[in-house]
Amino acid sequence: MKIFPNFKLTPRHKALLALIKAQRLRLFGGMVCMLILAASTSASAFLVKPVLDDIFFKKNAQLLMIIPLVVVGLYLLRGLGMYGQEYLMSYVGQEIIMQLRNRLYAHIQSLPLAFFHRERTGVLMSRITNDVNIVKNMVSTAVTGALRDGFTIVGLTFVIFYRDWKLALYAMIILPVAFFPVIEFGRRIRRVSTGCQEAMAELNAMLHETFSGSKIVKAFGMEKYESRRFNGKTHKLFSLEMKNAKTKSLSSPVMEFLGGVGIAFIIWYGGYRVINGTSTAGTFFSFMAAVLMLYDPVKKLARLNNAIQEGMSAADRIFDVLEHKNDIGDPPEPVSLAWKPHAVAFEHVFFAYEREKGMALEDINLIVQPGEVLAIVGMSGGGKTSLVNLIPRFYDVSRGRITIDGIDIRNVGVQALRRQIAIVTQEPILFDDSVRNNIAYGNPRASLSEIRQAARAAYALDFIERLPQGFDTGIGELGERLSGGERQRLCVARALLKDAPVLILDEATSALDSEAEMLVQKALANLMQGRTTFVIAHRMSTVAYAHRVVVVMGGRIVEEGCHDELLQKGGEYRRLYQMQFENSRASQAVAP
Repeated sequence: MKIFPNFKLTPRHKALLALIKAQRLRLFGGMVCMLILAASTSASAFLVKPVLDDIFFKKNAQLLMIIPLVVVGLYLLRGLGMYGQEYLMSYVGQEIIMQLRNRLYAHIQSLPLAFFHRERTGVLMSRITNDVNIVKNMVSTAVTGALRDGFTIVGLTFVIFYRDWKLALYAMIILPVAFFPVIEFGRRIRRVSTGCQEAMAELNAMLHETFSGSKIVKAFGMEKYESRRFNGKTHKLFSLEMKNAKTKSLSSPVMEFLGGVGIAFIIWYGGYRVINGTSTAGTFFSFMAAVLMLYDPVKKLARLNNAIQEGMSAADRIFDVLEHKNDIGDPPEPVSLAWKPHAVAFEHVFFAYEREKGMALEDINLIVQPGEVLAIVGMSGGGKTSLVNLIPRFYDVSRGRITIDGIDIRNVGVQALRRQIAIVTQEPILFDDSVRNNIAYGNPRASLSEIRQAARAAYALDFIERLPQGFDTGIGELGERLSGGERQRLCVARALLKDAPVLILDEATSALDSEAEMLVQKALANLMQGRTTFVIAHRMSTVAYAHRVVVVMGGRIVEEGCHDELLQKGGEYRRLYQMQFENSRASQAVAP
């Protein structure tokens, strides 16, 4: 009969046990403390017989002086053992969970962008916080409890068999029967616990979405609607938690009842033997004390099964992420790239996010010379961003290849490749940190003078110096304390400080007003000097900086040339240009 039924050791659980094994020295110290605790508990039951028979019945004055001192010593040892095992096992649990949490976060960060597009941020946050915390409870509670209670059971079992082996055999009959309900309770708890963790992940996902989009929620007056949605999710979680509580609550009463049946039988049979003179009162009460002490750790072991089932359910969800393979990895023998402006070539490149959804890019052939500025234009959804996302290997090509100076980028280490590339996106991504640290994000070792120089080139120095603490001013979550133009200029300064040979500008000015755009365009002009630059152009004013323009429609390059040449052709580029010109003129007409 297994102590923890419904438990199968899988490779992922072995990985978790490997983390526990790494703490073997502290585990050994904790086990020694548990042995002391178990021995003191068993000795307490053992002393009942001499106390009753020798002191109270035989009036032994010498033992009356010795046994109280022995009891004091036992409880001192018990206290020391209790402190040692609590501290050491808490340390082991916290250390394991810290390592598991760090490993999970690092692995998530290493996964490609496709993973983040499939998973919701709130759900991933729940894996790192809620699920890992449940595993912590399992490690701290189950491992500690199983060892401590296991040692106690062994010690007390020795005492009851030593005192009366026949009566001990009868007492042991009830234990296997008591574990049968635990099997079914374990199955239910694991199933309901998985539902609880999924519901908590849904709750976190909603919190992340609504807090991030609080401006839209308020602008559309949807506070009550979102509160109703939140109430629905919390009610679902409440229902699952109550199912879990119901199952857990049933296990203890069942064990209590079966334990009571066993104790009632021991009282009847043991009392019968004392009355018949085949046993002494001291032997019976020593036996009874040991049995009463024994049933408590046995009941605790049954409850530990609940903690293990919950923890294993959480561990499964964690290892679902940890076992997710990163299909964008380093080659066996990475090739080095020189730090200089590069020639970038697309050779018959095909790309699909998912095969069943068709190709996002088809047969792309393109060569960009060192230091050349290439503008990429086209309608939304045409494949512009998909094309530039292949250069830093956010995704890998489905067919064909991309080369830098004739070297297939898949033969270059991922980190080494990305160090050669700087990106400025349409949405300025900043972090809740100081201005200095945001600019130095890609170059943490940069000096303050280098940071100031980058800020000056990005036309950001003036507004930075007006901030309360200058470069040490915190900018809030996603830079919320700055204007759109100020945030974008910080992103440009960050790219300038990185000083990468290849630059990608993904509609970097499309979200700005005219005044902010003018400043950012000046900053971008400084940034593009001497770099191989890809500019996804939303506004045709950006094309003025480009040496060459390609038009991407439906995942294909349909036109290529300079601005004037493409206008004269009268094709897709001219149509896009006229469409934007007419939209601009219509906006100006409506403005008064």
